[in-house]
Amino acid sequence: MITQNFPLTRLRRNRFDDATRRMVAEHRLSVDDLIWPIFIRDGNGGPTEVAAMPGVFRVTLEGLAAHVEEAAKLNIPAIALFPATPAELKSPEGTEALNPENLMCQAARLLKTEFPQIALVGDVALDPYTDHGHDGVLRDGYVANDESVAILARQAVNQAQAGIDIIAPSDMMDGRIAALRQALDKQGLIHTRLLSYAAKYASAFYGPFRDAIGSQGALKGDKKTYQMNPANSDEAMREVAMDIAEGADMVMVKPGMPYLDIIRRVKDEFGVPVFAYQVSGEYAMIEAAARNGWIDHDKAMMEALLCFKRAGCSGILTYHAVQAARILEGK
Repeated sequence: MITQNFPLTRLRRNRFDDATRRMVAEHRLSVDDLIWPIFIRDGNGGPTEVAAMPGVFRVTLEGLAAHVEEAAKLNIPAIALFPATPAELKSPEGTEALNPENLMCQAARLLKTEFPQIALVGDVALDPYTDHGHDGVLRDGYVANDESVAILARQAVNQAQAGIDIIAPSDMMDGRIAALRQALDKQGLIHTRLLSYAAKYASAFYGPFRDAIGSQGALKGDKKTYQMNPANSDEAMREVAMDIAEGADMVMVKPGMPYLDIIRRVKDEFGVPVFAYQVSGEYAMIEAAARNGWIDHDKAMMEALLCFKRAGCSGILTYHAVQAARILEGK
């Protein structure tokens, strides 16, 4: 440990001017760190705003390319797709997830044609497709692990065959990473990456997202039997270790800012690419506070994103991706 000896040592000297502050900055945020989540919906017409997420829209397939165009020009490297499945296509088993013509698959094919340079991240879980709002199939009111995993493996193959580059299972079933890896490899999809939601907590910060995909009103009960207890940190390390052993290429911590300690622990203990999801509730709080004049929107947004880098993130899923990229690119 370096001994700090004032007045010989004055830490404020390196903060004296902008040039020096830039030179000694320990962490930097760039456009390369950003992944933009997008909600897609069925039907025609223009984008519809998500009430609890000002500035975030559900877009139709016909408007998807125009919606993504600015992100492509800003060189945002990846987009994560989330479908708002029509109620009439939802079922107890979530069978629409396996339809090669579902919203996800159509959107993937469209975007791969229009913007082949953008990596596509596909959410693998059944909650957008089930009429009960859970991430797997229910048996006597409990989400059945092994049956759910078998369906999720088929869902992953369906998405990858449609053009999804990075499969991101967010279901939190045990053993699903190994099952997905094996299913993908069996189909020759050896280059499809797995970004595991390894430490996904049963959080109160997901509410606006569930509204956006239409699962909030349908959700029966809660997800505490498969998503993690916010009280637990060591358990997250076990989850991450299991997913890495099963073949995960990258791991995710969700939510983001309330779990910066988990991100840091994962990075320190495993040294793998770690991503964070700045979830809908985090986004909504910044937007609401800024719109009430309580905080400076852009400064708070950029500070929050930089915090993820400081904690050890390789990348950040954020609804602020385009806004942040404009600032980073000076546009």
